[in-house]
Amino acid sequence: MKFTIYDQIRSGDLEGVKKSLTIEPELVNSRDERGSTPLVLATYYNQLGITQLLLESGANINATDAAGNTPLMGVCFKGYLEAAKLLMDNGAKMDVQNTMGATALIYSAMFDKFELAQLLVDNGADKTIKDQRGNTALDHAKTKGNPKLIELLK
Repeated sequence: MKFTIYDQIRSGDLEGVKKSLTIEPELVNSRDERGSTPLVLATYYNQLGITQLLLESGANINATDAAGNTPLMGVCFKGYLEAAKLLMDNGAKMDVQNTMGATALIYSAMFDKFELAQLLVDNGADKTIKDQRGNTALDHAKTKGNPKLIELLK
């Protein structure tokens, strides 16, 4: 059975990913059966070395999966602060909305990830964006009941 770049990313095989990209550089912005790019998948699995390699290899940092989620949204959903910093340092857009209208900041509030919300706010994320249900990040923070998060998003 041939392992794909997606299998290599899931298992954290940095050398395998390097080899795959050397043989087929166009894989860097390919998509799997779920519409995810290698970068979306690498960030979802918190594979920082592979994420860095993909960025250096020309991965589209703001590419989305089938639901419209960017790599930055995924790390905010999962709670991966270092991955978020890496993406933001490399120019990830913070205020992109997915098919449900969520942004990275809305996800950080929805999943009670204070440090991620702080990072996004400190870097100018738009606190006024509403998702399809009309909720802002602050509305989601109030649902979670985290006083620090609520204060940050006011």
